[in-house]
Amino acid sequence: MPRNLHILVVDDDEDNAQSLGELFELEGHRATVVHSGTAAIAAFRTTAFDLAFMDVMMPGKNGVDSFLEIRNLRPHAKVYMMTGFSVEQLLRQAMNNGALGVMSKPLDARKVWRALDEVGHDGIVVLADDDPNSGPQLERMIVSAGHTCQLVRSRKELPSAEQMATTNLLIFDMKSTLLQGFEVYSALREGGRVLPAIIITASGRQYRDTVAAVRDVAVTGILTKPFDPLALLDQLEHLAA
Repeated sequence: MPRNLHILVVDDDEDNAQSLGELFELEGHRATVVHSGTAAIAAFRTTAFDLAFMDVMMPGKNGVDSFLEIRNLRPHAKVYMMTGFSVEQLLRQAMNNGALGVMSKPLDARKVWRALDEVGHDGIVVLADDDPNSGPQLERMIVSAGHTCQLVRSRKELPSAEQMATTNLLIFDMKSTLLQGFEVYSALREGGRVLPAIIITASGRQYRDTVAAVRDVAVTGILTKPFDPLALLDQLEHLAA
């Protein structure tokens, strides 16, 4: 006889979260529903859930960063990520294809373009650096070498289609997490705007932690929205094993 599970549902879309929680409860399971990564971490501090289903893109602490903290609290937690966005797929694809690299200083134009040649037209290079001047310095270096680039320091500076047509490279220096940089780049890709990109992240450790988390999540699993919740019900016992 299938056992009753205690399941955590984490989604900032309250309707989606509530619907999924109610579906689990109709099947005899116990569901706890929260709407933020911070609330999910707090829930795991007091409860060893059998399963958790967590949305990736949430305001504040996103799902991957929350997953990192949860794994510190509960190393064997079974957390399944839910996403309708392509950030994680983009990161995983980059890792799987060997297209995600880390550049280190000192930088020079030849090193930059060699890295970009290796990752290809839609590839991504990560510069792990907490220097606030890295973005502008990299932009000046690339322009001095005779290339064109677009420095993006906020969402307001996202290039238009016309700007994308006249540049060779995007530099994301948004003083944000690696995942947030991927979120912005993914939005451009979904709009049909694709160029090689350098994402400047806060530090080497932050880069390594994010990549390690996504690799770990990949082992646990990613559910791409929309998914069939009834088919998910049939898999719960297997997912919790």
